[in-house]
Amino acid sequence: MKICLVNPPHTAIGSRVPDDHLPPLGLLAIGGPLIDAGHDVSLIDAEFGPMPIAAILSKILAAAPQAVLIGHSGSTSAHPTALAIAEGIKAADDGILLIYGGVFPTYHWQDVLSETDVFDVIVRGEGEGTAVLLMDALQAGTPLGLVNGIAFRDEDGRAKATAPAQAIADLDSCRVGWELIDHDRYSYWGGKKAVVMQFSRGCPHLCNYCGQRGFWTRWRHRDPVLFAREIAKLHREHGVELINLADENPTSSRKAWKAFLEAMIAENVPVLIVGSTRADDIVRDADILHLYRKAGVIRWLIGMENTDEATLALIRKGGGTASDREAIRLLRQHGILSMATWVVGFEEDRFKDLWRGFRQLLSYDPDQIQALYVTPHRWTPFFRIAKDRRVIQGDVRKWDYKHQVLAMAHFRPWMLFFCVKAIEVAIQARPKAIGRLLFHPDPEQRHSMRWYTKMGRRVWLREIFQFMFKDRFLSERPTLETFWGGPQDAEEESMTLPARRPKQPKAKVQEAL
Repeated sequence: MKICLVNPPHTAIGSRVPDDHLPPLGLLAIGGPLIDAGHDVSLIDAEFGPMPIAAILSKILAAAPQAVLIGHSGSTSAHPTALAIAEGIKAADDGILLIYGGVFPTYHWQDVLSETDVFDVIVRGEGEGTAVLLMDALQAGTPLGLVNGIAFRDEDGRAKATAPAQAIADLDSCRVGWELIDHDRYSYWGGKKAVVMQFSRGCPHLCNYCGQRGFWTRWRHRDPVLFAREIAKLHREHGVELINLADENPTSSRKAWKAFLEAMIAENVPVLIVGSTRADDIVRDADILHLYRKAGVIRWLIGMENTDEATLALIRKGGGTASDREAIRLLRQHGILSMATWVVGFEEDRFKDLWRGFRQLLSYDPDQIQALYVTPHRWTPFFRIAKDRRVIQGDVRKWDYKHQVLAMAHFRPWMLFFCVKAIEVAIQARPKAIGRLLFHPDPEQRHSMRWYTKMGRRVWLREIFQFMFKDRFLSERPTLETFWGGPQDAEEESMTLPARRPKQPKAKVQEAL
């Protein structure tokens, strides 16, 4: 079957400003198994430009596919764009099958299929195995009801979901379709040739606002040696210089992560690694952090979420301010940059809470900071807590963590926005930060900080312009439950548990390598 994978352009301000682009790992991960199953697969990455809808449609129709698979890593905010592309395809050629996947359609399948008829099938949860089975069924004319992990409309036009698919037990069994991209087009970190990869999927922690944990069902990891070997191969064959880990928590297993670090060191390739993890894991690994840096880790994003212990308890973060501060100190000691994420927009926040947060961030002394807004998802426990809060942002394209979505009791939107912008400037422009920016002894870190500062300044100015002249808030503000529908936290896990992966004898593991 001739299949076209489409990555819609993202509308987030931060996505539009940098000159660098990263490849769409989710689509490449589906593309590999489809190619291996004998399908003719191509990719249209509309992030470049970004491509206008008309150009995307022209390119899709020129490829004359039998099926189009649309997906995006930021699937909630990308949904309106994905819908516009699908509507254009169906208007031009109703015979093209449209398959939609990602976190948002996984949980909102009933809404999507009921509100529009342009999507033929929705893939729910991990798509590698399900996409292959779905294409086999479509080619053979097998009833779709026999394919687990999808949703579609039955003969009466009603939205129907099949049984959940089983999560993949062996992540190394699914090959990423790297041949679908031109590596020379993708970069990050100021022009370094880069790709996105996953060492693991899922997260064992119970943060109640996280939209990713339940999607992956259970934390699993790839074979550390095979993963390091794939990174080395990408460097040697395609010149890849930087790996952006898309994992929620790659360091969950100290044993597996240490094995990966040692395997990367053994590969001896000059590849940098950036990603996100938990402060607790950094503190836990204080005795092996020298391996992190030697293996290429240059920056960790640490999800601190808030500096208030009561708020951390509300969202079940599981960490604390003491471990946050210690993690940043340890990273700096070992030559690794830290980026602290700080989430605002909780209902009862007051000026004193922002002031305390600012002072706390100063005491943490992170190298970089990223301020985010709390953004609710129906399938998370946090949604149930926030369901009666008022929605002020009706444009779903701005449900991207960089725009305020929910009203607050003590702040008007403009008050919170300008407080956040002021705090960002104060943190990034403090004397210690400027000193490191100008005089850090490590040229690689100096480059990294200067690139991030340059991008941050451009995004900061664009966000102010957007807020003052383009952003519009709802005058009639529905409750969150009225806007999105009822809580779905009972359906948080999108797949059934993976089969227990059999342990391979060491001889067979070596043979596979």
